[in-house]
Amino acid sequence: MVFHKEFQNAGKEPGLQIWRIEKMDLKPVPKQLQGNFFTGDAYVVLYTTSAPSYNVHMWLGNECSQDEGGAAAIFAMQLDDHLGGAPVQYREQIFFSHYTARWCGLWRLLHIKGRRAIRATEVNMSWASFNRGDCFIVDLGKDIYQWCGSECNRFERLKASEVAIGIRDNERNGRASLEMVEDGAEPQAALGPKPNIPAGSPDDETTDRSNQKKGTLYMVSDAAGSMKTSLVAQSSPFKQEMLTPTECYILDNGVDSKIFLWKGPNANTEERKAAMKVAEQFIKDKNYPKNTQIQVMPAGGETTLFKQFFSNWKDKDQTTGPGQAYSIGRIAKVSQVPFDASSLHSNKTMAAQHGMVDDGSGKVQIWRVEGGDKVPVDPSSYGQFYGGDCYLILYTYRQGSREQHIIYTWQGLKCTQDELAASAFLTVKLDDSMGGSPVQVRVTQGQEPAHLMSLFKGKPMIIHIGGTSRKGGQSQTGSTDDGRHMHEHNHPGGLFKWKGVAASEEEMAAAKYACSFLGGSATEISEGKEPAGFWSALGGKKDYQTSKSLQKTVKPPRLFGCSNKTGRLIAEEVPGDFTQSDLATDDVMLLDTWEQVFVWIGNDANEVERNGADKIAKDYVDSDPSGRRGTPVITIKQGFEPPTFTGWFQAWDAKMWDTDPLDRIRARF
Repeated sequence: MVFHKEFQNAGKEPGLQIWRIEKMDLKPVPKQLQGNFFTGDAYVVLYTTSAPSYNVHMWLGNECSQDEGGAAAIFAMQLDDHLGGAPVQYREQIFFSHYTARWCGLWRLLHIKGRRAIRATEVNMSWASFNRGDCFIVDLGKDIYQWCGSECNRFERLKASEVAIGIRDNERNGRASLEMVEDGAEPQAALGPKPNIPAGSPDDETTDRSNQKKGTLYMVSDAAGSMKTSLVAQSSPFKQEMLTPTECYILDNGVDSKIFLWKGPNANTEERKAAMKVAEQFIKDKNYPKNTQIQVMPAGGETTLFKQFFSNWKDKDQTTGPGQAYSIGRIAKVSQVPFDASSLHSNKTMAAQHGMVDDGSGKVQIWRVEGGDKVPVDPSSYGQFYGGDCYLILYTYRQGSREQHIIYTWQGLKCTQDELAASAFLTVKLDDSMGGSPVQVRVTQGQEPAHLMSLFKGKPMIIHIGGTSRKGGQSQTGSTDDGRHMHEHNHPGGLFKWKGVAASEEEMAAAKYACSFLGGSATEISEGKEPAGFWSALGGKKDYQTSKSLQKTVKPPRLFGCSNKTGRLIAEEVPGDFTQSDLATDDVMLLDTWEQVFVWIGNDANEVERNGADKIAKDYVDSDPSGRRGTPVITIKQGFEPPTFTGWFQAWDAKMWDTDPLDRIRARF
């Protein structure tokens, strides 16, 4: 394909490049004039980061001609093709007679509001947009500030941190500074002198209901012979698997003047090239304002504002949820998915569906973080990780004729804050030494992605929950769990291999390997036939999670929050896939597992919530049309959760509330 001569140097260096449409051709705007936009013109703007990553902005003045607007769209598409389809495209209508660089989409202000269904919304870059009851993110490109009002709730703080970290790590590839500022320590240079900030509105639950209604997902396809949009799902959050790689999709958030268009990596050429026109026609059909922004993004280039509409979004080679790992240690967690990395790679189609860059057969190098530096790990112990350590894993593979790299930064749950900080520093240092080309993936113990676990030549990844691999740092290995899987327990009297009634063949194979690793002949014991010596080695028999429902397909559990923050006690369902972090310590929560309903009382819940939740739970099961009257309702308190409760949460951490979640977030800044 022949590209415009102006694109020869496009994206070669970080920074801003602007072209004006003049006589249906591209004319570069001199640097000294960049930042000046006029409504009678149309522009194509390219912003290149040092990663590099690209943002293509198509700015259409309100008074520009239709031909100029069409030419800008064509040139923007050509620029997108020239850069390999990687840029995120923005199309906006200008209604001001004169624009400055702050309005180029490179600076923005995000408003974070809600309680359970929290959304980040782009608002006017002005102090007038602020209030003391919510959180805001001032995004200046190279500098990102998280501002929290004095009256905001803790969930808004957490969400604001997640969004800000996502922008820094994903949209800026870790090459932007991020600072958390409180009321009174604001970035004056960006917004000017601070006026009096008004109080917030106590309507977070109302905002939750409004946020859940935001967003409608449509598929764009020409399968019927012409470009058509068809409804996929109404009301967020959506599931990432709804996005088929062979199609294009529109996520309609017109209520906030924004339309997202996602291009599947395997969508046909006609669909991909028609994406912008389809989005523009969509705006006309919906009678949205002309200044509604369109963001066109390729798979892998999704923005943080787009991904927030999905409950289970997982970036390629990045873990965002519990993974699959066999664990050996004092408090091993439930592995919800059988480990079988080798079978995943035996089928290329399966590997692609699971986001695998390759079959894991490339070169692996591992270092342990020690004393602020990285120390090589003996290759004979590759695949073994200790919860008291942090590791850097460099994976090198070939994609066509090019050598590619991934740096996995594995952080144990028992490592020190100094090691966490050192692991982040050493990752950046290693990345810089390789010219900034590697993909960086931060992995928390218990959330290992499938590709990481595939790097150990078919052997299961073994995690020692406690201790360290440094000299004298090993702790006794052992494993306890909920009765669904096969586990090992090593003790002075020998080695037991315990087989749960619902253990799979894959789990049995992994257990066999773990036994060989522990060294010794294992006595196999089936659930229900344990000798006295087995329970004695574990310190005595205690209750563990076991149920017939674990051996059959069951309905997914549901989590509700009971709160009187609105003035009356109501219950709201937690949207999407829930985690332990969704248990609000200042509320009472209901967990419906269908066989029983748990009433979980947070330590900071007030008396109205504590006393009223039981009635809500009883009314809930009694009114179920499927006839569940009499379903057991179990009341438990924060910090005293039985395994029958914790087993419904992936990677339950008994010490989660020993420290403030905000402190853990701050450690990532």
